[in-house]
Amino acid sequence: MAIAFHFAARSDVGMVRSNNEDSGYAGPHLLAMADGMGGHAGGDVASSTILGALVGLDGESFSGVDATRALLRRITAANSELGQLAQDDPDLEGMGTTLIAILRARDKLVLAHIGDSRAFVVRGGEVSQITKDHSFVQSLVDEGRLTPEEATVHPQRSLVTRVLTGAPSEEPDVVVRQAIVGDRYLICSDGLTDYVARDTIDEVLTTERRPGECAERLVQLALRAGAPDNVTVVIGDVVDLVKGPVPSDQPQIVGAAAEIRRHTRPLPVTPAEKAAALSAEVSGTNEDDDLHLAEEGGRSRTGTILRAVGAAVVAAILLVAGGYGAWAWTQTQYYVGVNEGRVAVFRGVDQTLGPIELSRPERTSTIALDDLPDFYRGQLGRGITMDSLDQADGLVRNLDVQAQACRYARSQGRDCTTVPSSWTSPTPTPTPSGSLSPSPSGTATPSTTPTPGSSSTGPRATVTPSGSQRGGIPTSPAPSTTPQTS
Repeated sequence: MAIAFHFAARSDVGMVRSNNEDSGYAGPHLLAMADGMGGHAGGDVASSTILGALVGLDGESFSGVDATRALLRRITAANSELGQLAQDDPDLEGMGTTLIAILRARDKLVLAHIGDSRAFVVRGGEVSQITKDHSFVQSLVDEGRLTPEEATVHPQRSLVTRVLTGAPSEEPDVVVRQAIVGDRYLICSDGLTDYVARDTIDEVLTTERRPGECAERLVQLALRAGAPDNVTVVIGDVVDLVKGPVPSDQPQIVGAAAEIRRHTRPLPVTPAEKAAALSAEVSGTNEDDDLHLAEEGGRSRTGTILRAVGAAVVAAILLVAGGYGAWAWTQTQYYVGVNEGRVAVFRGVDQTLGPIELSRPERTSTIALDDLPDFYRGQLGRGITMDSLDQADGLVRNLDVQAQACRYARSQGRDCTTVPSSWTSPTPTPTPSGSLSPSPSGTATPSTTPTPGSSSTGPRATVTPSGSQRGGIPTSPAPSTTPQTS
């Protein structure tokens, strides 16, 4: 079964804050939300940096095991980048961010979680919380010193014990779940859960049919409740691509990640945007270069002409340098697409620059496009971006298995709109010279659905509570901490 998310993301700065430190991302195969902390010390930088590292995972090629590894690898790399940013700029010292990310991997969902942002699932009309807060009050609940009801109004409920701040020991909890068509997932910042009652959230999740309307209504309810904090909501409905509705493939990015600030920029989500961003970075162009200050006085006509000629020469040099830099970057990129009716691995990006093609076939397999299910043909027609040549080759091997399974299904008189991942293909027939041998990836074992408020199982780092404070310094005994505000 070919599945994806029918998705929506919404965010608002809240009733008190002057800037949005939350970042949200919703795409057909990835939902992610990061709640930055540190105030003007860089919460927006932290959240957008983490999300910027994950958007490239919004693809089609991962098994459960591969997705778990890829997700953890990118989170770890982005966390290291936070540490380097704080080291380079003292103003960013003390920044950090929570994170919840849900990555679809075939018929599995890999969920990574750290901090006190929350994730919920709606199944069969029942809403369950599937994450457990990494917070001081949650530890008191676990010890039996507080009830869950008392925790919701505790003055130190914003004291988090695990977040991403750049320290190498910080690692999220990870769990693999079975993706079931009809399930609805909500991930949100505490700007929603701290100010809107749980039964109200449950009602909206179960009654609003469209993800966009559901997300919008939840944000408006938080604002109506006077939420002073940023509020961000990401919704994803698991849908069957054959039966519909077919979701958009254009991701939605909200909050800090969608804005331009110091150390941040809008997330490039297409190869063309990445190339354009690289070209601007290499050339050093800046929109402020043409500003003229009144204190500079007038300029002579001769001087103006000379400056204009000089600027034109410099611009030409920078254009060539920037263009070369962008082209060089494209040659480190790979995608899987179609070449003369067969599956092929391309080097470059699936774009043209005037008469110049920015990609070329690196290798063409013997897999005919017509032998694949409809869903894969559609994806290949748009090109499937990969992180490396090895990953691209792995996808081609998996597609070879799908093609053989599809041919076998048709030989048995069955339709082949898509091939279930659990279907065991017949013994592969020898492939002609030049094709890539099939090597299906393994699948991860799904977890059971946790009870509301319970902890998901999975790899978990042992971390001494850092006690990052969200909303004020603790006023009663708490773990030894360094306060942070968001």
